[in-house]
Amino acid sequence: MYAATTLVGGIGTGLLGFYIGLGVTAVIRVLFGYDAYDTGLSMSVAWLFGLLGWLLGVGMWGMWAREWFGLKTYERKVKGWQRFFSFSTDHKVIGIQYLATFVIVFLLAGLMALLIRAELASSGMQIFDHDQYNALMGLHGILMVAVAVAAVVGGFGNYVVPIMIGADDMAFPRINALSFWLVPPVAVALLATPFMGGLETGWTAYPPLSVQTEHAQTLFNLGVITFGLSSILGGLNVIVTIMFMRAPGMTWGRLPIFVWSMFATAWIALLYTQGFAVALLMVTLDRVAGFAFFDASRGGDPLLYQHVFWFYSHPAVYVMILPGFGAVLEILPHFSRKPLFAYRYAVGGFLGILGLSGVVWAHHMFTSGMPNYLHGPFLVATELISIPTGLIFLAGLGTIWMGRLWLRVPMLFALAVLFNFACGGVTGIFLADVPTDIHLHDTYFVVAHFHYTIVGGEIFALFAAIYYWWPKMTGRMYNEKLGQLHFWWMFIGFNVTFFIMHVPGIQGMNRRIADYPGSLDGINLIVSLASFALGASFVVFVYNMVWSLFRGPAAEANPWRARTLEWQTSSPPPLHNFDSPPVVTGNPYDYGVPGSRHGGSVEAPPTFAPTPAGGGGQ
Repeated sequence: MYAATTLVGGIGTGLLGFYIGLGVTAVIRVLFGYDAYDTGLSMSVAWLFGLLGWLLGVGMWGMWAREWFGLKTYERKVKGWQRFFSFSTDHKVIGIQYLATFVIVFLLAGLMALLIRAELASSGMQIFDHDQYNALMGLHGILMVAVAVAAVVGGFGNYVVPIMIGADDMAFPRINALSFWLVPPVAVALLATPFMGGLETGWTAYPPLSVQTEHAQTLFNLGVITFGLSSILGGLNVIVTIMFMRAPGMTWGRLPIFVWSMFATAWIALLYTQGFAVALLMVTLDRVAGFAFFDASRGGDPLLYQHVFWFYSHPAVYVMILPGFGAVLEILPHFSRKPLFAYRYAVGGFLGILGLSGVVWAHHMFTSGMPNYLHGPFLVATELISIPTGLIFLAGLGTIWMGRLWLRVPMLFALAVLFNFACGGVTGIFLADVPTDIHLHDTYFVVAHFHYTIVGGEIFALFAAIYYWWPKMTGRMYNEKLGQLHFWWMFIGFNVTFFIMHVPGIQGMNRRIADYPGSLDGINLIVSLASFALGASFVVFVYNMVWSLFRGPAAEANPWRARTLEWQTSSPPPLHNFDSPPVVTGNPYDYGVPGSRHGGSVEAPPTFAPTPAGGGGQ
């Protein structure tokens, strides 16, 4: 079959490239009088050759690289499920590739979290030794960060943004395919780290430890730098697509709010991702080439890494959360049957976060030893960014106020985001304050806060988006009752787990440490039991989605009676999204405005007012 041939070919050429890289490195080293093999350097060069070989083998050669040599390119026409294992340039296929990949990674990282909580259920070492625990913690962290960064952006950003603006594809289809196919080698590299000594530094990779640890750290560095390249290319593609491929009549003031969130997110990814890549590149050069960026005895400065690293890694929080906010604000008007409240202020909030996200990084470093005169400015900047965030939050609250709420599964998850993020925002105020942060830094209070903002915000929004756009992407409806069971189970399990987790944090329990005082046994057992309940909720989700994919009832083109363009075409959409080019004539959220329609290539459905608060009928 074509899918098997493509993957086997990619793996084969990837391994061939890897060994060619090893050979080239060995020959050059021998010519200059060194030993043929140096693990770190040889691995780094072989990674570059292997990555190129993988990309050429999975389809980049035929569709792109041949023209570099004056040859004619070709694209195999693949139908059915095999499309999702091909180097496809169809943005809808790529969106599903991203989404399926990162849902699997999310579930795998979640299993790691359960293993972590099994170890922490009581003090002492039960299951792992300290090195194994560190490796598991680091791998869980980076995999979840990858999910949070790429699941909504890569999945729904690819699938629905072009349709929402009336385009037939992304601006650069081949770069779009390249962005996805850079990801599988990254996943393989990260999952291989436990077999090479494990990640002893956690996902942050602080030197000098990250310069001195096992070779798994080099593999981690190479994988994450590659993932950063994927993120940069994806961000560039989204920006150009939104700027230049909007349908006639799709002015900036008529853009769906999810598109605005993706626009701001793409700029952050494009501008700041280089920070993480540069930080890890410097660590790699220290490890394999004898550089001394972070060796204080040779004039280096370990604190330099933290500044460069957090210059990206705090804006990365907004790469995670802004698409989630956009999905929530997209869902709320349709399920409240009200116009989006304060649309312009919500857009201003996204752009405000874009502008301020690059000046708050050092609030992660209040205990690092940086000069005290920097504490005040970063405290103020951190508090300032809560203003545009608050505008987005209030736009959500204003939308549901006095609305006729249709409490289907996407709406429940969207409402949960508002609740969870409010909790995360309140605890964030304490961590923005220097004296309080010094007390709470590196405790489980920070873990609880971070999970309330990212899992409670972005991951809940991811599931809201999955349930909302699932009928459009698959042409199938899921079981509503199972979806609601998943929501309530996940919502209660999440809040019990992470709300209680603040308590051991306040009492000084250190994060990323495998053991703790026996006096905290009781509270940690409760947290662990709640986390197991939370993990079990995803069994319901997986069953519901698999059942829906194979046996679910056929979905209407517009099951939610929504106004945006993606709902004005078939489910799933045709190859070029619309049978005829759409023309936009109005606002996407003008519910209740007589005669108003957003646009589309087919007759817009009539305005629909569902049963109030909890009604399930249509």
